Amino acid sequence: MPAMAAGPVGDIAMQARKADVGPDVGSRTVGSLAAVEGMPRAWLRAEGLAALAAGAAVYLHLGGQLVWLVPLLLAVDVSMIGYVAGSRVGAATYNLAHNWALGLSVLGVAWWLGLPVLALAGAIFVAHTGMDRAAGYGLKYPTAFGDTHLGRLGRSGR
Repeated sequence: MPAMAAGPVGDIAMQARKADVGPDVGSRTVGSLAAVEGMPRAWLRAEGLAALAAGAAVYLHLGGQLVWLVPLLLAVDVSMIGYVAGSRVGAATYNLAHNWALGLSVLGVAWWLGLPVLALAGAIFVAHTGMDRAAGYGLKYPTAFGDTHLGRLGRSGR
C-alpha cells in the first residue's frame, strides 16, 4: 500500500480506503454497514448448511414428524412481524429468533429439564437459523430488512 500524505488530504484518502476494505479482512461495507465476504462468507454459509442438517436430524431423532418439519421451519419467520412497528423493532425481533444462542439455549434447557417437546422447538430454531445462513440471510441491521451481516439482500448486495 503506498504511503499516504499527512494532513487532511491524506486522512480523507485513508478513510476512503478503510471504507472500501471494511473494518476487518474478509469484510466489506454495504453503505455504512460492515458485511462479511470472500471465504469467511462461504464458511458461514457452509456452517449454516451443517446446522440445518444437524437441527433437522435432532428434530427427527427426537420423534418429530417429517410432515411437520418444513412448516415448522417456516413458522420461525413469524418473527418478521416486528417490521410492522418499524425496522429497528423488526430487526430486534428477527434477530432474537434467528441466532444460534436461542436455539442452543432452548436445546440445553430442554435437555436439562428432560422436555422432549421443548427440544423439538430448539432443534427447529437451530435448523431454521442454519437454513437462513445457508441461503445468505443474516442477522439484520436496524436500517432495513435487506441489510444483513452477510451483505445486502437482493441483486445489489449479492
